Amino acid sequence: MTHVRTAAMALVALFLVVAGAWASWNSAQHVLLAKGREHGTLSVTACTDETCSGRYVPEDPSSSRRTLTIARSVAAEKGATIPVVVKPGTDEGVRTGWGGGLHAWLPLGGALLLAAPLVGGGMRLPRTAWSLAGVGGAVLVAAFFAL
Repeated sequence: MTHVRTAAMALVALFLVVAGAWASWNSAQHVLLAKGREHGTLSVTACTDETCSGRYVPEDPSSSRRTLTIARSVAAEKGATIPVVVKPGTDEGVRTGWGGGLHAWLPLGGALLLAAPLVGGGMRLPRTAWSLAGVGGAVLVAAFFAL
């Protein structure tokens, strides 16, 4: 019965971490693999509960200026100028730099924190659990300070 519990906890913890990585990769790929993508700055003019929008100024002078949206974070407020990379084929931007990269990996950090008690209590691997919690917490704290 112990092996069944350990296997079940391992599957749930693995599911949490994979789901967090999957959710993070949607934005993180544009930050990490930004070479060859359109870069510029976004001057925030308006924000809703979930997104902010504003005027986009591309680094390449031949590109057209347009309005972009970006996921709202604590650092995105009206009047802010944010360096962004444009998601290909959309009018959506992703914050670049350390702040953008850490913000993109927030779901993975949260998933690591959620998986830590399962690993520590259900699988009886306290050192591994503390490591997962430490890495997840470090991502969350670093994102807070980087933004």
